[in-house]
Amino acid sequence: MDPFDAGAGGLLKQPKSVWATAGASVVAFMGIGLVDPILPSIAQGLNATASQVSLLFTSYFLITAVAMLVTGFVSSRIGGKKTLLLGLAFVVVFAGLAGTSGSVGELVGFRAGWGLGNALFVSTALAVIVGAANPIGAARSASGKGGGGRRAGGSAAAILLYESALGLGMACGPLLGALLGDASWRYPFFGTAFLMAVGFLCITVFLKEQPKPARKTSLLDPLKALGHGGLASAAVSAFFYNYTFFTVLAFTPFVLNMTPYKSGAVFFAWGVLLAVFSVIVAPRLQKRFGSLKVLGGSLVLLAADVLVLGYGSHTTAVVCTILSGAFIGVNNTVYTELALGVSDAPRPVASAGYNFVRWFAAAAAPYFAPKIEEWTDLHIPFVVAALTAVVGAVVVVVRRKALTYEAEELEPRHATEDGVTVFAN
Repeated sequence: MDPFDAGAGGLLKQPKSVWATAGASVVAFMGIGLVDPILPSIAQGLNATASQVSLLFTSYFLITAVAMLVTGFVSSRIGGKKTLLLGLAFVVVFAGLAGTSGSVGELVGFRAGWGLGNALFVSTALAVIVGAANPIGAARSASGKGGGGRRAGGSAAAILLYESALGLGMACGPLLGALLGDASWRYPFFGTAFLMAVGFLCITVFLKEQPKPARKTSLLDPLKALGHGGLASAAVSAFFYNYTFFTVLAFTPFVLNMTPYKSGAVFFAWGVLLAVFSVIVAPRLQKRFGSLKVLGGSLVLLAADVLVLGYGSHTTAVVCTILSGAFIGVNNTVYTELALGVSDAPRPVASAGYNFVRWFAAAAAPYFAPKIEEWTDLHIPFVVAALTAVVGAVVVVVRRKALTYEAEELEPRHATEDGVTVFAN
């Protein structure tokens, strides 16, 4: 049996607290792709170059990466709910301020503050969703329907719900950016601030305070968790994959050079494929072929897709951009399950360590892709992105034993942690 097989059972049978958190997660992920269709407009409005505007992603994800070391430290002291609300409050403030920016420097700085809030929210949201959803599966298990029901209705379904939020947010972000950005590039930032304020209210009303752990998480715990060979391998592979992912997300809009509406439509279709393949297709492929084979194959196909994107015609580039969402959706689901299940560290700690590594690539790609184009030509950034995807696949193949060892034995322990508290050690 595949130790990372994820069923979709129980996906819709979640408590209000889970739906409130997932809904706010949708808006949080919208903030990532929100600027995609308005990047050229921002560059024009602030008299900036493509490489300068790409710093909107770099500052955002650089702060997000570093903040991953802080999220567990904070949440284990003030609780999951307060951490979510703190993160949402940061996003509301800095997204609103971003809309008032008078220069690229100000906008980059406000996006950095936005990244801090997003880190506090997103990393904690996954742990809260997994923990809050688990009692459904536990009830099934207690009723005599077996451990398979517990997993399907608990952590596996919760992870799929989280990935659904990611996909939906990625799809709707560019669409919102296009609709509001057609009038002014400032409006999408104000719109995000408003939606996150709504999320703040929903979390306040529907989510009960999460129990605090017996032992507080230290700032070094996520780094110590990376001492586990399996988690470190997943993080390193995801690092190279994320470089490819964010080359597509942050650099392609300049290559397509379309109006906000057309660019928003392209990335909306991309996000729809991402959501469908992460929630519906990926679990079925995992069940049939196994997680590591699916991940390795998907990474290779993504590399081929990105290479064609870089060298094809404009129409081909549009098609390949949309198609990349399918491979990215599959990869996101498998990587998330690997990170949460492969090591003996508590899920929130493992997630923080894993995200600390992979988000650095998300910060690097938007900066280096335009620079590589300046140094060479338009095609080479996509060649580099294709190579990083292949490197990610090679890591999966070479480290396959570390990525599966102890996984089945660790699943009951993780399930117990989820049933007690998402921040338990």
